Parts: sequence; C-alpha cells; structure tokens
Amino acid sequence: MKIAAKSPLIIKDLTHAYTSGSLVLKGINITVNSPEIIAIIGPSGTGKSTLLRCINRLVEATSGEIIIDDINFCKSKGILFKKQRRRLGMIFQEYNLVERLTVIENILSGRLGYMTFWKAARRKFSQKDIDQAFDLLDFVGLTEHSKKRADKLSGGQRQRVGIARAIMQDPKILLADEPTSSLDPKTSVEIMELISHFSREKKIPVLINLHDVNLAKRFADRIIGMSEGHIIFDGKPNDLTDDSLKQIYGGESWLK
Repeated sequence: MKIAAKSPLIIKDLTHAYTSGSLVLKGINITVNSPEIIAIIGPSGTGKSTLLRCINRLVEATSGEIIIDDINFCKSKGILFKKQRRRLGMIFQEYNLVERLTVIENILSGRLGYMTFWKAARRKFSQKDIDQAFDLLDFVGLTEHSKKRADKLSGGQRQRVGIARAIMQDPKILLADEPTSSLDPKTSVEIMELISHFSREKKIPVLINLHDVNLAKRFADRIIGMSEGHIIFDGKPNDLTDDSLKQIYGGESWLK
C-alpha cells in the first residue's frame, strides 16, 4: 500500500499580537503540499509579512502551532530549533545582505547554520560549499560579479544574491516576503522565474507574499487571500474572481 507523503508544513490556529489584545493574525490555518507555489496576497497591514516571520520565528507566535516534520516548531529549542530553522530559506523584501561582503561571501552565508560556531566565526567553508555557491552564482546570472561588494549591486542583482543565499541553505521550504516590490516589471518577472524554477527543480514548496495580483496568478499554483488578519480565499488562480478580490482588498474602483 502506498503511503501518502506527509505535508512539509501545517499551520494550525496561528495568532500573533504585537501588543496585548491587538491581534494581527487571527487563527490562520494552512496545510502546504509539496511542491506547490503559494502566493499570499492582500492589502498592506493585513498580516502577510507577520505570517512568514512567525513561520521562521523571526517573531514568535502568540498561540497556535507550526508543524514541520511532525514537530511543533513553535516549541523547538536548542539543536532541534537550529536544525529546523536552517531548512527554512528566506528571501527578504529589502534583500538583507551584508553590504561590505562580496557576492560570493553573501551566498556562502547560507551555510552558516550547518557549521560549528568556530568554523562559522572564521567563515571556514568547505570546498563543496564553495563549488555549490559558484554554481548558484551561475544559476542566478551573476558569475562575473562574484568578487563585487553587495553594496555595489543594483536592486535586481541584490535580490538574485538573496535567492542564491536562500538556496544555499538547502531549504525544505522557501519563504519570500515581497521579493519584487521594489523592482521594475521586467526584473520582477525574472525574479519570479528564478524562484519558480528552483521550486520545480528541487520539488519544494514556496510561500511568497506578493502585492502584484497578476504575478501571483501567473506563477502560483495556489493563492491565499488575506484581509484583516484572516484568510478569506484559498484556491487556484483561476478561481480568483473579481468578487474574491473585492472581498480581499475592499471596494472595486481599483479593479477598473
């Protein structure tokens, strides 16, 4: 008998409040099935970024569960926390690179979670890691920029480095918080193509916050619409109607 593969990520009744009694997330329930691309859409301030930051514990959930490999990540500590956290690749809206480091050094930073304290402190990377970093540099189209400092790159180039660094973590799940928000339309599509290609090739799920509904419909297998801390749509891109968008964003004049 064939045993169904377990879901790589299950979120149960997740809430988060930055101040007492003021919930940003209000009972979020999501089951992620590998290897799907899930676009999370919704107005600013509705909790999209907070959701991703709770998943990788950049902020702590107020209540609920985040199940990774059948273990509640919200309760993980010590070595178990480190092992789970390093398999959550994160692509940030503002890149989050170390500006004074070179491109290749930033990409290699994705392996720090797998290293001992002393090797990480001395940035003593294995030859295997170095070779992989250069392969990823080629994958994101920045081979000729390997020795350039991160602060000398354009926005699109920085985001490519951020993608490569996240992939260096050998992630089980990839999270991306508005990775195209400050990029021009052409570069935005190129960034989404890179993320999509990686997800398909490695067969890993991606949760990606997007403001651009058209990008979400073009690249996602599934769209989650949030409003005021609640999920009010969860379905296929083709099922996202104008009525659904009105419920998510409110009003209708912006649809015209």
